[in-house]
Amino acid sequence: MQRLLFLAGLAWAGPLVAQTGLTIYSDGRVLVRRTVPAPVPAGLSNHRLALGPLEPGSVFPLDSGVTVTGAGYDAAVDEANTLRRAVGQTIRFLVVRGSATDTVTATVLGVNPERYRIDGRVLFQRPGVPIYPPELVLAEPTLSLAVRSAAARPALRLGYFTQGAAWRAEYAVVLGRGTARVSGLAAIPSTTLREGDAEVQLLAGSVGRDFSGRGVEGGIGPAPMAMREMALAQAPAEEQQVGEAHLYTIPGRVSLEPGATATVALFEPAAAPWERTYVVRGQLNYYGPLQQHGSEPGQTPVNVSYALKRTARTPFGDLPLPGGTWRLYQADDGGRLQLIGESSAGHTAPGTDIRLSAGSAFDLTAVRVQLTYSTRRDSLRTVATADYRVALTSAKDSAVTVEVLEERGGEWSVLSSSVPAERLSSTRTRFRVRLPARGEAVLTYRVRVVW
Repeated sequence: MQRLLFLAGLAWAGPLVAQTGLTIYSDGRVLVRRTVPAPVPAGLSNHRLALGPLEPGSVFPLDSGVTVTGAGYDAAVDEANTLRRAVGQTIRFLVVRGSATDTVTATVLGVNPERYRIDGRVLFQRPGVPIYPPELVLAEPTLSLAVRSAAARPALRLGYFTQGAAWRAEYAVVLGRGTARVSGLAAIPSTTLREGDAEVQLLAGSVGRDFSGRGVEGGIGPAPMAMREMALAQAPAEEQQVGEAHLYTIPGRVSLEPGATATVALFEPAAAPWERTYVVRGQLNYYGPLQQHGSEPGQTPVNVSYALKRTARTPFGDLPLPGGTWRLYQADDGGRLQLIGESSAGHTAPGTDIRLSAGSAFDLTAVRVQLTYSTRRDSLRTVATADYRVALTSAKDSAVTVEVLEERGGEWSVLSSSVPAERLSSTRTRFRVRLPARGEAVLTYRVRVVW
């Protein structure tokens, strides 16, 4: 195997003027496909490439006729490692004597501790400011690569993984009379990745990752505290399915810069019917004994959620939607849009409704109390029954329906209720209570729980 520990004599490609394609994953991984302007002869050849920070073990050729036979990666661009490369060599040092400057030469014997030989003597401190030869200094991380090619090629096409950029989906929903206008953007913040005029693709989906190996070398640092927004006035991204994920290709070219956030539309704005739901969560604990609560009534919030209906074979219904942040807006009496809720949703397949939580209702109140509680032993089990009352009050000018949900695992049932109990699943039961305008309604029900 040809050794790659030396740098001299290798084909040097830098600074690079390369064609670059990026696939950015939401977890911070970036798959880079780069065409490096380094001629590749037939047979074996060595190349020294300044590609920036990367995962050395992830490098692979993009052409089937090219094989990577070995690689060495040096990400140490600091002075300490530059001095390490100088061990065994004689270099010059700048010395200041009063107002005059001079240079002396010394041989670097070691770095830990630092040792220098001058005129046959050994010093344990620097004789001056080191002046490093250019061949010892790395301007950026360097990959030394040995490849074998079946034929001569004008350029070297490589793929590899790096980090320093991610992406997230951001949605805006403007609620109208029964119909919402939905738009979606992909925000691409770059923390350390710098690429000019790259073809950018965004991959949405849960892609497995091995965290046992080494990460990216070469100084991936924390994200800057502030990001500059860099809007891209382009057409929406083009979507396609790859494996079990979805890929969004951004039209045109994108330049990524550390500290800047690029944005692009994911799809053309679409219309969707919407529904609002009011929900009061139950008091039953999911597992374990049925708890006895005090006799004092307790106020519980009335949660508000919105559902965007996504019928199949409609423009919005047929869209796969990457997980992200959803913001809900509604116009006030003056026509000004106001934020009324912000929520998140995971990846949503075509034809599946979007359900978004938007906080609690201001004009609806719910007061719950446990009226009775009793237990008895049944063989090795405990059987408990309890009665509950939920009093609902509305200050709204129109009637609404409030859903009271009880969820419980194991053996349990609703024995009786003042409103029909809908068994949605083995763990969930729903009561739909009609609440009149500026009025009140009361729900009572009895449950039986076995543990």
